[in-house]
Amino acid sequence: MKNITKRHQFILERLKDKGQITIPELIDLTEVSGVTIRKDLKFLEDKGLIFITRGGASLTNPYTIDRPIYEKATINAEQKKRIAQAAVKLIGQNDAIIIGSGTTAFEFAHQLHPATPLTVITPAVRVTMELCNRPNVEVLQLGGLIRPNSSSVAGSYAEYMLDRVSCGVLFIGVDGIDLDFGFSISNLTEANINQKMINTSQVVVVLADSTKFGKRGIGKICELEQVQYIVTDNGVSETFVKELEERGLKVIVAK
Repeated sequence: MKNITKRHQFILERLKDKGQITIPELIDLTEVSGVTIRKDLKFLEDKGLIFITRGGASLTNPYTIDRPIYEKATINAEQKKRIAQAAVKLIGQNDAIIIGSGTTAFEFAHQLHPATPLTVITPAVRVTMELCNRPNVEVLQLGGLIRPNSSSVAGSYAEYMLDRVSCGVLFIGVDGIDLDFGFSISNLTEANINQKMINTSQVVVVLADSTKFGKRGIGKICELEQVQYIVTDNGVSETFVKELEERGLKVIVAK
C-alpha cells in the first residue's frame, strides 16, 4: 500500500500480535518521538487499518455497540466460563450479593452453587430463572420494564428497590474499560441502574473478557477507582493490567 513505511508495518505487526498497543510502548520499541508515533497512527487510521484509542491504538473499534443478548452469548463463551469460575471464589462470607445483567454475569450465575444460604439481588430475568430453584439461593428480582436486548429491567422501580437494600458484593458485566473514561456499557437506558447497584454494594467486581479493554460504551457507569476487582481472561494486555493495578484495582486473570 502506498506510503506504508517499515515503521508503519512494524506497528501493524505488533497490533496483529497484541490487538492493542500504547503510545509509550511504541516510543520504546521504535525509539522515535511521541509526535512521530501519533502521526504514524493517524496515517494508519486514515488508511482504515487501525483505530486510534486514548493513549494508543487498536485493531478493533474502541466503541462498543448494543448487541442482543443471544448474540453476545456466542462471543468468547469459553473465556466467560473461566471468568465466572474464578469470580465465584470472591463471594467469601457474604450472605447477599448483586448479579448484574449480561452474558458473563449470567455465566457467573450458572456457576454459582453456594454451600450456605445466599440472597441474590438481580435486574436480569435470565439470572432469576437460572437461580430461582437453586439450593441455598434466595432471589430478589428487581422490578420494571424488561429490555429485550438484555432481558433485564431498568428504570425507576428497580432503582427504588435498590435504595432500600444493601449487599456485600456486586458482580457486574461491562462493555468497555478505558483508562480515562472508566467503565461503561453500550446502552444509556441501563446506565442508571448500574450506577445504583455500584452505590448499593461494598465491593464491586467487574466481569469482563479481554476484548472489553481499551473500549468505550456510550453509557459511563463509574470511575476506575470505584471498582475493587476485575476478573478477565489471559488475552488481556500485561501493560493494561499494570496500569490498572497502579490505580489500585486488583486484576484476576482466569486460567
